[in-house]
Amino acid sequence: MTRRFTEKRLVIASHNPGKVREIADLLSPFGVDVVPAAEFGLAEPEETGVTFAENAILKAHAATLACGLPALADDSGLAVDALDGRPGIHSARWAGEERDFAAAMARLEQEMEGIPDRRARFVCALALAWPDKEGATPETVVFEGTVEGTLVFPPRGDKGFGYDPIFVPEGYDVTFGEMAGHKKHAISHRANAFAGLVAECFNG
Repeated sequence: MTRRFTEKRLVIASHNPGKVREIADLLSPFGVDVVPAAEFGLAEPEETGVTFAENAILKAHAATLACGLPALADDSGLAVDALDGRPGIHSARWAGEERDFAAAMARLEQEMEGIPDRRARFVCALALAWPDKEGATPETVVFEGTVEGTLVFPPRGDKGFGYDPIFVPEGYDVTFGEMAGHKKHAISHRANAFAGLVAECFNG
């Protein structure tokens, strides 16, 4: 049986303010005090995993071991069919140290030039880790979610963050960058992963 989350504080192991905001919004109904990793002065661990899940686990473990509190980490990105899944786990790295996603979207547009297949998906892996006995591997659960869609250029909308302005989710004609936050939260890859997390660890 999956461990239930009964603690009052939860570290969000992310230095991306947009992700921290989305996660805090999604957790708001459960009365959890959400604390960004930056408030503890935690450095971002090197993401050496080869999947979203591996990187999420790596970040959650680093945060919970450093703080002694439960930690939730998100690793997510954009996978483009015509580019064999790139940028994938390197989505943030395409934006560089300055997190310049305008540059990342421009690079993606350039790589997609002349390619008619614009199918893509956002993928999210959430890892929730609890501190355990000193030196022991933290107890961890992982949940994954996806949302299918297509890419559009040039970018549209100034809501959301990251690659949101170029992604039109399946069944819609607006990008995540044009969509109100509560609508995106209802259908996004992060929301899908959260549905599993909440059902297993928060409800009941």
